[in-house]
This record gives sequence, C-alpha cells and structure tokens, in this order.
Amino acid sequence: MDDKYKFIDFLGLRFNVANDLSVLISAILVFILVFALSRKITMRPGKAQNVLEWMIDFTNSIVKSAMPDGSGRRFNLYAFVLFLFIFVSNQLGLIFQVKVGGFTYVKSPTTNPLITMGLATISLLLSHYYAVKKFGFGGYLSNYARPVKFLLPINLLEEFTNFLTLSLRLYGNIFAGEVLLALIGTVAKSVGAVTFVAAIPLAMVWQGFSVFIGAIQAYVFTTLSMVYISRKLEQE
Repeated sequence: MDDKYKFIDFLGLRFNVANDLSVLISAILVFILVFALSRKITMRPGKAQNVLEWMIDFTNSIVKSAMPDGSGRRFNLYAFVLFLFIFVSNQLGLIFQVKVGGFTYVKSPTTNPLITMGLATISLLLSHYYAVKKFGFGGYLSNYARPVKFLLPINLLEEFTNFLTLSLRLYGNIFAGEVLLALIGTVAKSVGAVTFVAAIPLAMVWQGFSVFIGAIQAYVFTTLSMVYISRKLEQE
C-alpha cells in the first residue's frame, strides 16, 4: 500500500499521526463497548450483560487453558483487554479509513509492525517481570540454563524468535488483508461499470473473511501471550 503519513516531532521524538490516532480510537471504542455492556449489571442478566459475561468467560478460558492450576487469575483482566483491543484494532480499517490531502489519518493500527511489536513487548515484559518476582533475579537467569546448560544459547535465541513471531504474525495477516481489499478496489475502478459491479460481491466476501481473520488473530495473539507468561512461571 502506498499510504502517506503525517509525522509530528516532539521533544526529539517522531510520532506517526495515523498510528497515534488509530490506537486512540481503538482504545476509545473498546471503552465505549465495555461501558455500554456493563451499565446495568443485575442478578438476572439481560442481553448486553450476557454478551459481556460471555466475552469475559471466553478470555478467562484462554488464561485457564495456559495456566490450569489457577495461578493465572491475575492475568484475566489483561487477557480480556488485550483481546478486545486487538480485535477492534484489526477491524478498524475495514469499517472506515480517513485520508485527507493524500495522507492517511485513520487505519487499522495492527497494519503497522511497530504497533504489533509494542503489543508483543508488553506481553513479554510481563512474562519476565513475573518470572523475576517468582524466582528472584538469580533463579530467573538460571532458568535459561535448564534443563541442561548447553541449551543456554538456544533459550536466549528463543526469546527473540518469540518476539518476532508474536508480533509479525499479527501484522502480516492484517496487513495482507487490507492490501488485498485495496487491490479489489483498484480493480473495481480499472475498467468501469462492469468491473465495479463484479468487484462488489468479491469485496463483501473478503470483508467478511477479514472480520473472521481479525478475530482469529486476536485469539491467537492473546493465547500465545498467556502461553509465554505461563512458561516463564514454570521451572523445568
């Protein structure tokens, strides 16, 4: 995609306006969604409360599958917020994109690798933090030499590959989906009415498939994040 972006320099740092706005909009949409579903909490839940409870149970089950001993309850809220944020971020570019003067201002945040790397960094930092908290700094470092010392280089390399696979899997799937959607739009305008009419059902099918892919990728990212955290809290 040949999108152009506005940048703002502040205190020696360069900020991508599209990334910042898109992330902010996704966060606001998640807040509005949860706030709207949780306004009337009762003992006999209505439709909105049932949806909210289903989402909470769904993300709690992800945590429980990775940490079945009950130690993962402290990560339930993180998994819930992480899943909803990634899901909304994945769908944002499908719902609407804002382009003004040739510059993109709103898109799916997860089509930028810096955003997905940031999300992966948060999950991996949490895993390291709780590992140090549980085993102490010395015990945390010694885990890299388990079960045998000669695996130390491989265990260190695994930390880097975990970061790359977690972040780039999400980025690649969402970016590819939006690229193909843009190509369908280009084909629709290439000849005239014939290609435009032919591209309409194709675009609708691909958008529906992209919604499904966005949901799957949110699930995969959240699941792998919980798996990485659980592995750090285990001692071989």
